[in-house]
Amino acid sequence: MNKEEFIYIGRRLYEEGLVDSHAGNISVRDGDNIYITRRDVMLSEIKEADIIKLPITGPSPEDESASRELPTHRDVYASTSAKAIIHAHPPHAVGLSITENKIVPQDAEAQYLIKGAPIIRVREAIGSTEAAKYLVTNAYNNGYVVAMVKGHGSFAIGDTLMNAYKYTSCLENACKILFVVKTVEGTRGRSGGGESGGRDRRGPQGRDRSPQGRDERRTAIPRGIGVMDRSRRGRREREF
Repeated sequence: MNKEEFIYIGRRLYEEGLVDSHAGNISVRDGDNIYITRRDVMLSEIKEADIIKLPITGPSPEDESASRELPTHRDVYASTSAKAIIHAHPPHAVGLSITENKIVPQDAEAQYLIKGAPIIRVREAIGSTEAAKYLVTNAYNNGYVVAMVKGHGSFAIGDTLMNAYKYTSCLENACKILFVVKTVEGTRGRSGGGESGGRDRRGPQGRDRSPQGRDERRTAIPRGIGVMDRSRRGRREREF
């Protein structure tokens, strides 16, 4: 087990904005044991003493020192062939996990690398064996390498720690692109869209510009009211 890789990837997760100061956790499998980051450790400043060795099956006297997500890591290892797990809190992905049913990338890189990310909804999001159950059945058993727990964070698996990091980074970049796409689509919808591409058709002083380019003045009085009033006055004059 390469502790230097733990230290490097922990720092990269923080520098890339995939975790905040004390969030996230990392683990790797080594035979019947796992190495996992210590509880509340700053991933940007992992020391060798912050990497704890534990049995996969548990429990162990060291469990209380390990990350709160230890139960999730253990259950995923017990049910899959994963060699490494990264749990992160990528902000754009977390945001989309609250509003979407599934993260479907629009960029070619993410479509090729991660395919998508199912969103898991559970009662207890943190350190949850329930989360592990649905991560396995809804995501990893269906060929996905990364999934989201709604409003909480991502869980990426890989045959190496570097691959789990790559999938986490790819997911967040895909979600940034999705945010741009949704923002542009929303702007077009508010401005009218259509063949004009959302361009403002108003002329000077707020006048409407016709498709032929002519300015049309707006009036607060609906068309026809003044004409109708004058015609009524004329009929009354003829009657008398």
